[in-house]
Amino acid sequence: MTPSYSHGVSPLPLLGETIGANLERITAHVPTADALVSCHQDVRYTYAQFNAAVDRVARGLLSLDLEVGDRLGIWSPNNAEWVVLQYATAKAGVILVNLNPAYRVRELEYALQQSGCRVLVAATQFKTSDYAAMVQEVRPNLPGLERVIFLETPGWDALLDAGDQVSADDLHNRMASLEFDQPINIQYTSGTTGFPKGATLSHHNILNNGYQIGEGCRYTVADRVCIPVPFYHCFGMVLGNLACTTHGACIVIPAPAFEPKAVLEAVEQERCTSLYGVPTMFIAELEYPDFGKYDLSTLRTGIMAGSPCPVEVMKQVISRMHMNEVTICYGMTETSPVSTQTGAADPLEKRVGTVGRVHPHVEVKIVDPASGRTVPRGTPGELLTRGYSVMLGYWADSQRTAEAIDAERWMHTGDLATMDDEGYVNIVGRIKDMIIRGGENVYPREIEEFLYTHPKIADVQVIGVPDTRYGEAIMAWVKPREGVSLTLDEVKAFCHGQIAHFKVPAHIKFVAEFPMTVTGKVQKFKMREIAIEELQLQDAATTKTA
Repeated sequence: MTPSYSHGVSPLPLLGETIGANLERITAHVPTADALVSCHQDVRYTYAQFNAAVDRVARGLLSLDLEVGDRLGIWSPNNAEWVVLQYATAKAGVILVNLNPAYRVRELEYALQQSGCRVLVAATQFKTSDYAAMVQEVRPNLPGLERVIFLETPGWDALLDAGDQVSADDLHNRMASLEFDQPINIQYTSGTTGFPKGATLSHHNILNNGYQIGEGCRYTVADRVCIPVPFYHCFGMVLGNLACTTHGACIVIPAPAFEPKAVLEAVEQERCTSLYGVPTMFIAELEYPDFGKYDLSTLRTGIMAGSPCPVEVMKQVISRMHMNEVTICYGMTETSPVSTQTGAADPLEKRVGTVGRVHPHVEVKIVDPASGRTVPRGTPGELLTRGYSVMLGYWADSQRTAEAIDAERWMHTGDLATMDDEGYVNIVGRIKDMIIRGGENVYPREIEEFLYTHPKIADVQVIGVPDTRYGEAIMAWVKPREGVSLTLDEVKAFCHGQIAHFKVPAHIKFVAEFPMTVTGKVQKFKMREIAIEELQLQDAATTKTA
């Protein structure tokens, strides 16, 4: 009986260089090719211009006396400066700490404090978020945060001017001192114990993952990749930016945040060959009233990931958006992130109905969660992954690192999967009760612990329920304290401005008790069944995904 194990054999060696060295090598090869286009900012860089902009910011970071391994936070929606800073920190050996633009004060303060950021680069505001005011609120509690630089202000210009006073030799010497196994990025993933965990990734982790993803999409210098997914997430900065720059392809930013019209306009105007998105983004584009007016004929490929991908949506993307080579990627932040990917040459049923096969230079196996033994092909179990892509660990958290990565360096994903006889993987569920809402990983415990702080709430349980738009929606079952009245509006108002919008429950049910086992354990699967029935979500629950 064949075990559920597979490793990615590849004739292509791993890249043994830092992100900065790779950018310089690619720039020397294609200096006049387009590297970055930011449509909403009217910014356009060739590789030579982009590399020069990166160097200027990197020298600016040296002027701040930032040492190798120091942390710098970035808190901003998508823009050209975000991308430049990503590569500038890599050249300076400074660890970039990605902060979700949807964070509010509680999450912002925790991430900056836990990572020990010396510097924060932030937008001043975006939509309803007043970043400057929130930074001002948390800064007194962060004595280690020495400097805050706001984009599009004199502070950013001063950083650039300071970079002009630092010699190219100083930057060259700094780059020469770096090793590719050093940490270069911290990405926060929602935590099961109330606060996020900082997945710490090296040059080697994310540079090679980006390179292999680009190979999977067959990228060349002729490709132009429209990236509406956020840069703070691996999807944007690795599958997007690093997949492009390792191949001399062009990064196209349609807007600061996702807008279907902006995406369609960018694809048409910039003649994009590739488009990224979580399923909800592709659905919004396909349903846009003027969809048929846009010329999308240049599209060839793209990536759908971040959330279970509905089979019917994949078929529409292929037929209506000309994305005949679109691929599905599966992974997690802790694995840089991609572990499996479908290929352009795969049969259609495999491309729309699975998450593909193991990535080059990566191993995956499926084990019985109870015994740890590898299960036969076709048998569900927990998906484990091992290889160059596994993170260095959770920042300053050896206990949770040991819980996630075992002694043999296998990363335990918490996802239930099967592997067929040809090695294709299908995700069938989750061991952990994590919710994936529109590509955002949300752990119920984090929301529960926050809602527990409401003076009128005695107990709360949070579950994911099926949702046709976001894949899953968040539902809170709330048990009010004895003798108090509590309304839906009160609960939602309590959440507003305190936790990210995507964590605010869409559904709230007031209860006296929860479904329990005889031993007193809450039965979340029963809560989910009841919710599907009461909210009439049967259709959403049966949507077929990969």
